[in-house]
Amino acid sequence: MAHTLSSTIYCSRVLIRSERGRQHRSNAAVRVNGAAHRTPLQVGSALETSINRSLAELSAPLLASPPLLTTDGHEGSRQNIPTEKQVEDPFRQAQIVEGGVRYQQTVVVRSYEVGPDKTATLETVLNLLQETALNHVWMSGLLGDGFGATHGMIKNNLIWVVSRMHVQVDHYPIWGEVLQIDTWVGSSGKNGMRRDWLICGRDSGNVFARATSTWVMMNKNTRRLSKMPEEVKAEISPWYIDRHAIQEEATEKIIKLDSNAKHVDSNLKTIPDQFLQHHQLNNIILEYRKECGISDVVQSICQPDEDMVSPGENVNMVRGPLLLPEIINGHHNLAGALQQWTTKYTHLLQLKAGDEYEEIVRGRTTWKKKL
Repeated sequence: MAHTLSSTIYCSRVLIRSERGRQHRSNAAVRVNGAAHRTPLQVGSALETSINRSLAELSAPLLASPPLLTTDGHEGSRQNIPTEKQVEDPFRQAQIVEGGVRYQQTVVVRSYEVGPDKTATLETVLNLLQETALNHVWMSGLLGDGFGATHGMIKNNLIWVVSRMHVQVDHYPIWGEVLQIDTWVGSSGKNGMRRDWLICGRDSGNVFARATSTWVMMNKNTRRLSKMPEEVKAEISPWYIDRHAIQEEATEKIIKLDSNAKHVDSNLKTIPDQFLQHHQLNNIILEYRKECGISDVVQSICQPDEDMVSPGENVNMVRGPLLLPEIINGHHNLAGALQQWTTKYTHLLQLKAGDEYEEIVRGRTTWKKKL
C-alpha cells in the first residue's frame, strides 16, 4: 500500500495569527491540484483528510469578528468582552483555578464533531485547543479587540504568531463523552510565551491528549517578529505557570527535506482511504518558518522513516526481534503487535520564490493503528 502524502497546493498563509489580516486576505482559499477549497478559520483542520491540507490549515489565520450594526445603525459588538478578571463563566462551564491563573472548561463531544466511527476527529481536538485558549484570555480581562491580543499588544500594533506546535493524542474521545480541558501559559525565553493544554475525561480522569505550543509577537504591519514590550510582559507574566503538559527532554530536530525525498509532487490529493480507515494521527510537531499569501504556490514534500513498516503491509518485512517482547509476554499475538506499530513521516511545505523554494513549515507526524 502506497502512502504518498504530497501535492502542490495553493495556500492562504502559514503563520497562525491572532488578528484580522488585510481585507483582501480574509476570504482565503486553499487550492489542491487546481481545485479551490475554502480555508476554515481555525488553528487546526482534519489531518485524517489530508496531511498537506492540514499542514496549511493548521496555520490558517485567526480572524476577529466583523463589526456588527446596532439598532441605531452604528457599528457595535455583541461580544461584551470582560474588562476585569472573571473567576467563573457559567455559560461556558468554565472557571479559573490554581491561584487564579489556570483555565478549566467542561465540554461535551457533539455528534457533528465525530467521524463515522463515533470518535472525535483531530480537527475537533484542535478546535477545542483554540477555543479554550481564547476563552482563557477572555476571562483574564486582558483581551483587546482582537483574538488573543492584549491591550498592550494592540497599543504597540502587535499580534501573536505560533512558532511551534506539538500535539500528542493518546486516545480520541467518543460522541457524548464529557471532557475537562485545562490550559495555562508560561514563559519561553525572553520574548516568547508557552501555552499548554491537557484534555481528560471529566469523571475518569483519563488523559486523552496533551499539547504544547510556543508563541512570539509580530508587528501586524511590517510582518516582522518583535520583542515583547515591558508593558505586555507586565500584563501576562502574572499568569505564568512553570508546568509542562508534554515533557520534552530535548526538542526534536526536524530535518529539512529536499527533492530526493520519497514523495514530491505526486499529484495525490489525500492520504489513501485505506490508510485513513485503519490509522489515526498520534503525534504531530510543526515548526513555522515563514508566512505565505493567498495565491502563493506551495510545494509539499514527504519522507517516511525508512525503518518504519506500516501496519497492513507485507508482514514478512517486519523484523522478528522487534516483535519478540510482545509475543514472548503472551499479551499479544502477531496481529496485536502490529496493531501498535507506528508509522512516522517528515514533512516540508515550501514556497516557490522565482526558480527556488523557501521554507514555510517543517513537520513530523506519527500514525498509529486504530484499535
